[in-house]
Amino acid sequence: MSRNYDNWDRLVGAVLQRERDREVARADSRSTSSSSISISLDFDELSLSLPREEQNVETGRRNLKLDSSNSSYIASSSTKDHPIYQKPAGESKFSMGLGSAKRILKELKDIQRDPPARISAGPVGRDLFHWQATIIGPVDSPYAGGVFLLNIHFPQDYPFKKPKIAFKTKIFHPNININGTICPAMFEDYCPAQTVPKVLLIISALLADPVLDDPLVPEITYMYMTNKKKYEAIARSWTQKYAMG
Repeated sequence: MSRNYDNWDRLVGAVLQRERDREVARADSRSTSSSSISISLDFDELSLSLPREEQNVETGRRNLKLDSSNSSYIASSSTKDHPIYQKPAGESKFSMGLGSAKRILKELKDIQRDPPARISAGPVGRDLFHWQATIIGPVDSPYAGGVFLLNIHFPQDYPFKKPKIAFKTKIFHPNININGTICPAMFEDYCPAQTVPKVLLIISALLADPVLDDPLVPEITYMYMTNKKKYEAIARSWTQKYAMG
């Protein structure tokens, strides 16, 4: 995995350098009165990691042409509408995606350097915005010994919006439904300062200590409260069936 995030580090560095070069080129074009300048950047590598919305920016960048030869247009009252003053479509989204990629890359390095107990996580293939995590069932719980897989999808404006996390492995739990959805109330206190390792620790603690005040599956919650032995027996059976072997 260390090779993977070393490659991402170089990729992000290269992209940031290209962005700086592009800004210099745009500044030069504004002082040119008789030449036509075309800017074309190759973001093929970046498209391996950014979401589809970010990939669309590449097409706009390649087709961007700054033509300053039309002096009559520049002299008009709508000067700011001239292409030279226009930002390519998706400019803000692209910049936001770069910021998200840097943050995700940092978290990837952190979790590889100092992984939380009984937890691991990392990108699926080369998609930096899609991770898979594993949580080993807490000791002294009906999930002990199970290896639970979770999918993590980062939004393009992460960390300002929380990642989408869901169980891939089936689990019998009051706060997790059959589709792997985790009770949204568990993340009401999310803030940009939180990291994926911290969120995964919260989920791991949830396995050992379900929150019964705001359950996602009322039937399982009722069983937990009225017949805990039956609940533990079923949860243990599901763990053996779906999270072991």
